[in-house]
Amino acid sequence: MPLPWRGRALVALAVLASARAQDKPLELQDLINEALRDNQEILAAQKRYEASRQRPRQQSSLPDPTLSLGYFSNGNPLPGAGLGKEPTSNIGLSVTQDFPYPGKRRLQGEISSKDADAELEQYRAVQRSVILRLSEAYYRLNHTYPAMEVLERSHALLETLLRTIEVRYGIGKATQQEAFRTQTQLTILETQRLQIENDRRTRQAEINSILNRPLDTALAPPASHEMQEMLHSLEELEESARLTAPELRRDQKLVERSELALNLAHKDSYPDYAITGGYFNMGGLPAGYQFRADVKLPLQFSRRRAEVTEQAQKIAEAQHEYRATTQSINYRIEEALLAADTAYKLATLYRQTAIPQAQLTLQASLSGFQNGTADFTSVFMNHIAALEYEMSYHEQMLNHQLATAQIEALTGLKLQ
Repeated sequence: MPLPWRGRALVALAVLASARAQDKPLELQDLINEALRDNQEILAAQKRYEASRQRPRQQSSLPDPTLSLGYFSNGNPLPGAGLGKEPTSNIGLSVTQDFPYPGKRRLQGEISSKDADAELEQYRAVQRSVILRLSEAYYRLNHTYPAMEVLERSHALLETLLRTIEVRYGIGKATQQEAFRTQTQLTILETQRLQIENDRRTRQAEINSILNRPLDTALAPPASHEMQEMLHSLEELEESARLTAPELRRDQKLVERSELALNLAHKDSYPDYAITGGYFNMGGLPAGYQFRADVKLPLQFSRRRAEVTEQAQKIAEAQHEYRATTQSINYRIEEALLAADTAYKLATLYRQTAIPQAQLTLQASLSGFQNGTADFTSVFMNHIAALEYEMSYHEQMLNHQLATAQIEALTGLKLQ
């Protein structure tokens, strides 16, 4: 049954909107915003952090009191036996409240707060890790489009060369070997095209996986990005990482937590206590009341010394972890900065010098071959050189983007 005109109009509008959405370039920031909202790793880390925020209140609270119900009978074991006749017979209840030594509950709450702070930094670290993976997939996807264009232009040039060879072969000025070599190179280009197409589908599936979408969701081509020279010094990048890197901030919180745990271990040498109050019905006799204070005697000195030593060692461990993380981050920043600078210089050299010269040489040799003034080998080798230079240029562009994304993840700076 055909749709009414209103239904057909709505379908047409939906198709038009979908087409326009596909025409809009794929922006990395839009993907990042979606990942922060929908990525399952980030959501899991967020819930772990929110759960950890509930622990400080639990740890700093008093333990639950204990209610005791009972009786004491004379003459037989039944409740109330001798009640009102024997002064020791009674039925009553008591409530006992345990109290840690003053300051312990506060320290326990502060330790849990440091754990929650460390979990917050872990949550931020997960965010940066996911954004880095998403950025790398995005730039690798972006790389496939200019690489495919290079292959298509190279394919078109080889077809022109092959037609020229066929014409020259018909008049005895070209060999069959020249045609075979050209066809072989066309086949090689086709294998490269298939590899790039496979990489494109892989990166699209990776991006959809990170965004918690169906893996076969169509993606528009990424927006074009200009390569920018790194303007920050190594010292500036390391300082930014020291202030903002979640891994460092998490390790610093764990150092502070260990210091609080050592303070709590020292306080374990002070006694905890419990207070009990009770009421006892004596039958016809006056009611009985009870008040009792129980004090735990911390006499296990060797155990407490071992506990203090353990916490002191954990402080040293946390400090060493912090320094090791600092060194690792600084090394990764320097490595990525060197990679970015090298890629920028190489890409600039390819774009400004190698590629223009190779293209001019190729066009001159191709024209000469068509006019009969140049041989096939020079055309073929010039084509291979021009193709390699262009592909290397786009590879260096990708290397620069990947290295810059790594620096952004380590320092928190926005560089591209």
